[in-house]
Amino acid sequence: MFVGGAAAVLPHATHAQEAGRIYRLGVMSASKIGVTRIAAFFDELRLSGFVEGQNLKVDGGGYGLRDEQLPEIVAAMAKSPPDVIFCATAAEMRAAQGAIRAVPIVGITGDMIANGLVKSVARPDGNITGKRQDIIEAVSGARRMAILAGASNNTPQQLKALQDARRARGIELAIFSVRTSEDIAPAMNEIKMSGAAAINVLSSALLNANRSLIFKRAAELRLPAIYEWPEMAEEGGLIGYGARLTGIFRQAARMVVKVLRGVKPADIPIEQPTNFELVINLKTAHAIGHDVPVALLLRADKVIE
Repeated sequence: MFVGGAAAVLPHATHAQEAGRIYRLGVMSASKIGVTRIAAFFDELRLSGFVEGQNLKVDGGGYGLRDEQLPEIVAAMAKSPPDVIFCATAAEMRAAQGAIRAVPIVGITGDMIANGLVKSVARPDGNITGKRQDIIEAVSGARRMAILAGASNNTPQQLKALQDARRARGIELAIFSVRTSEDIAPAMNEIKMSGAAAINVLSSALLNANRSLIFKRAAELRLPAIYEWPEMAEEGGLIGYGARLTGIFRQAARMVVKVLRGVKPADIPIEQPTNFELVINLKTAHAIGHDVPVALLLRADKVIE
């Protein structure tokens, strides 16, 4: 069971939780415990009657994780497995799948098949990454673009497919993958030196954790950039297009509730967010000296001036 690019949500009967029972939830997340999306996740659990410190015990030191910490975390969790594990990235899901096979995993990622997490699933039409690329191309009007990706979150097959699709349209799309925070600024410098006129920043725990650095360097290089989450534009990025992180984490929490109430994991389909927002930050556009087409501004759900 995962939240990600996948099948429609289907209704399923659930069972009431058992009075007096303490349920155990394992958490693995690159996000720190105080951030809004984690708070939304636990608020959604509370609304369904699962309250940490009352009938819910959260296992594992699973907040603010780096990829190199995952083997240690899953090894500790495997010694006393929880009822369900929540993972917020593809790397965390792969680590949990490999070490704790008997426990249901609820996780978030962009493409379950490409990341090797599931073998097949009914998939809706459209590709959000491709749509995001369309938007940044419309903004820049350039034929040479760049992708900034976290190495642990996007497979070579995913990136090549996006690259090939752009090549067919006469767009040169260079891929820059980074593994550590120290790689980000040099990669962005290389993007500028390559002649790319804009950046599509893909979803990645590493890139999200270093978003302030990316915003700052993109502004210094005067490079238009688009991000996967609307919140990114609200925090200083130029454009954000996708589902809100708080909504995705609430969606994941509702899947956790199904598991805790006794729904069989095999009966829970992959879910895809259905509400997507386009947020444009004109303050950032003015700072880098870039005009955003009026037609795109009219399509935006939110414009920050």
